[in-house]
Amino acid sequence: MQKVTPFLWFDDKAEEAAEFYVSVFGAERSGSRGGESKVLGVTRYGEAGPGTPGSAMTVSFLLEGLEFTALNAGPHFTFTEAISFHVSCESQDEVDYFWKALTAAGGEESQCGWLKDRFGLSWQIVPTALNELLGDPDPDKAQRVMKAMLDMHRIDIETLEQAAKAA
Repeated sequence: MQKVTPFLWFDDKAEEAAEFYVSVFGAERSGSRGGESKVLGVTRYGEAGPGTPGSAMTVSFLLEGLEFTALNAGPHFTFTEAISFHVSCESQDEVDYFWKALTAAGGEESQCGWLKDRFGLSWQIVPTALNELLGDPDPDKAQRVMKAMLDMHRIDIETLEQAAKAA
């Protein structure tokens, strides 16, 4: 059992969200690094409430081997950009896959590799190449990469590399 588990508050879409996230990070996806993604279990409200009897109360699930819990507890709290999940991507194909999957069906693009999925949860889809380029010992090169990244929504590795090489 992991010591710390992200616990996500939903109005009434915890089960739908968990199934969506598992499908996005599932092993059948192209380029998977092999982390297990699956729904572990669902607890349901009973006659005592406070939710509708039979509706999901909590959903436990794995994404790339990390356990999460989703809770249906009403509209009292919503997600903000103050909390996000960072997805490290090894290739442009992986960046593109996660970007498309997580913005589908009502998700929203934002700046610099950030997006919100259709449930309002924020994600950062970041190629490992970005950190390498930003950490270049040549400060001018790193600043050109930063400037290029600040103009992007979905991060494009080739554009970052071109910015790094520009004189």
